[in-house]
Amino acid sequence: MTVSAKIPRKLKELLDKYGIKPGPVIRRSLEGEVKKYVLRELEERAKRLSRKIPKIPDEEIARIIREDRERT
Repeated sequence: MTVSAKIPRKLKELLDKYGIKPGPVIRRSLEGEVKKYVLRELEERAKRLSRKIPKIPDEEIARIIREDRERT
């Protein structure tokens, strides 16, 4: 897919002056933005799931860990 954007002439001149290729910069920026949204969505899903799962007491977690260690 190709994406185009209008940028000010001065910015284009500076990109050319410093040899900056806009494609990789735009790609990284878009990937970063999408990653933020994906993480936000996953956090919300995790919060909803944690409300549905009953709280396991710390003692129970410790017991399970001890049992698992004893098996190995």
